[in-house]
Amino acid sequence: GAGENVSRSRTTRETTLAVLVLKHFLCLVFLPEVADSFDHKKFFEIVGLKSKSPDDVKKVFTVLDADNSGFIEEEELKFVLKGFAKDGRDLTDKETKAFLKAADKDGDGKIGIDEFAALVKE
Repeated sequence: GAGENVSRSRTTRETTLAVLVLKHFLCLVFLPEVADSFDHKKFFEIVGLKSKSPDDVKKVFTVLDADNSGFIEEEELKFVLKGFAKDGRDLTDKETKAFLKAADKDGDGKIGIDEFAALVKE
């Protein structure tokens, strides 16, 4: 009915807004000259992952888990920003290792879905 259209246009607007915020954020944080500036907590907050449902968090995890191994490995972590914006920069080795260390609670060198979900909510 009519109610559906309203909610649909709101979602579109929210998505557009999210994209704008993200683009602004990408400009601020992901430029190579601010290397080693990546902060996963700030990142998850700004991309709105913190307030997303477990399903949405799982979807993001699936996107980042490029080889579908069920884990995000260091190599994939390096490209985390590309999962949110095609022209996002690669993380530096230092950032990648810090990100991995923050998420990898069981020390196996990769991030499982539970570790990722826990990290997002931190």
